[in-house]
Amino acid sequence: MIVKRTCQRGILLAYNGPVRRFTFLSFLGCCWVALSLTTTQAAALGESSSRFYYKDSTGYPTSARIIRHYRRAPIVHPLAHVDPNIDPKLQRAATIAQERANAHSKMLCWHYVKEALVTAGVVKSYPKTVYAFEAGAELVRDYGFKRLSIRDPYSAPVGAVLVYGSRSWGHIEIRTKDGFVSDYHSKRACFYPLVAVYGKFSS
Repeated sequence: MIVKRTCQRGILLAYNGPVRRFTFLSFLGCCWVALSLTTTQAAALGESSSRFYYKDSTGYPTSARIIRHYRRAPIVHPLAHVDPNIDPKLQRAATIAQERANAHSKMLCWHYVKEALVTAGVVKSYPKTVYAFEAGAELVRDYGFKRLSIRDPYSAPVGAVLVYGSRSWGHIEIRTKDGFVSDYHSKRACFYPLVAVYGKFSS
């Protein structure tokens, strides 16, 4: 029995020795192959004037095209038209607001628009509402403004008053020849959703 166990143990040792060496050599071989592939890929990537090469989150080499010239086509909106039916005092209000406008917003859009409307004689008294989203209803109710059937801010005539936003946030501005003005002047309309466009017709 002792001899049999000794023989079995010797056979296992004789068997496991080469297996372990084979496993170890196989591991080294795999590492060498992986290293060779990485080196080959890196050499193949090299430097390029049209591609930028890098490794992604998994460590795999990849590339992206190099864009050397980027020319964004400017968005050109047509100049605002003058509606002969609109009270010319609104055009004057747009000019006044533009002369007083700042380079950037001071969060006082309705205040500046009020001042321009009063100075130009569009309204005879200072509007009482505080928030921009309230302006449209007050202008219609107390100052003879009409809601225009315009849904595109860039289609509004010079002097039209545009109201944006909702009860939580809002903005108001006057259409100028080449843009929009409130407490600041911009070539682009406010990015808030347009509520309505208002105008006052000549009497």
